[in-house]
Amino acid sequence: MEKTCMLCGRKDRLIAQALGVCPSCLKEKAEEAEPLILKAHRRSRLQWGLPPSPPKTSGGIPCTLCSNECRMGPGEKGYCGLRWNQDGRLVSLTKPDRGVLHAYRDPHVTNCCAAYFCPGGTGEGYPKYARRPGAEVGYSNLAVFFYGCNFDCFFCQNMNHKEINVGQTVEQGDLLRRVSADSTYTCLCFFGGSPEPQLPFALRLSKTLREENPNRVLRICFEWNGCGNPKLVREAAELAWESGGNLKFDLKAFTPILSLALSGVPNQRAYENFEMVAREFSTKRPGLPVVNATTLLVPGYVDEGEVGEIARFISSLDEGIPYSLLIFHPDHLMVDLPVTPEKQVERCYQAAKKHLRRVHVGNLHLLGLNNMIYGF
Repeated sequence: MEKTCMLCGRKDRLIAQALGVCPSCLKEKAEEAEPLILKAHRRSRLQWGLPPSPPKTSGGIPCTLCSNECRMGPGEKGYCGLRWNQDGRLVSLTKPDRGVLHAYRDPHVTNCCAAYFCPGGTGEGYPKYARRPGAEVGYSNLAVFFYGCNFDCFFCQNMNHKEINVGQTVEQGDLLRRVSADSTYTCLCFFGGSPEPQLPFALRLSKTLREENPNRVLRICFEWNGCGNPKLVREAAELAWESGGNLKFDLKAFTPILSLALSGVPNQRAYENFEMVAREFSTKRPGLPVVNATTLLVPGYVDEGEVGEIARFISSLDEGIPYSLLIFHPDHLMVDLPVTPEKQVERCYQAAKKHLRRVHVGNLHLLGLNNMIYGF
């Protein structure tokens, strides 16, 4: 179904109705588009009882876990929904020894975006980082899904992270005992939502597990938007480097207004943190990447121009860093968009290959759905 851009009147089925602004106007009329974008995100967050924007109350209680840097006045909640100001006191559902999460066994080889190069999927780094010289069939990843997020992505495939009230509060000791008692766990992957709002918990759990299991293959991995506190991000990177794990940065877009439209908040910190990690850790473990990136190919919006600029940025740090282009599936508030058209996938792949050696396309199985459902 064709939708109409509120700024130029153009009609196209590759316009997301939730945004109401076409890709061209986002870039060419950024000042006009921004208030419409922010209004759309405010509207989407109200249904979840979440703040429409990161609070910035003068004299409020500060939180510096992510780039939103909320300042919560009395009665105000942080953007992630996990902490708030109650009568001048910070109340948090999550602490360094307690998380709001769902943890489950994910047998190898998993659908992890890094499976095409990581030890769990390939055996790379055996015997130091892998239990077998090939794919770790018979072993598992402990997938730790965090509730809460510092972004508001309209295409989120895990939007249930916003239902914080149904998230289970888990003590660190519960996960410590679970992993220590089962030697088939060879890695932990923190995702969500996104780990940034609960990084103190993830870091303490990871460090304690490695201390208590010093001679065991136990990789630590993070899948996130990358906009965390730089000090904590560096701690996570060091854990990943030491353990044979990796950090996956989901670089949503290169153009600031486009990232704001898709995710509700700026993502400049993601690029700063990515550069920090790549410069310090890429050369320390060159045969087995510590950092990698993904970009979701949102139909019409994240085109070859965006991908080319992201790839150029990555290659300026190390052209061997893996970059995975993910085919879009209609979810959350972008169910009116199709699966990424095949021509868009091909153009984006070629744009990335101009700059990087290791470009991968994920979710290839989705491509056939366009012909079946949308006719293109």
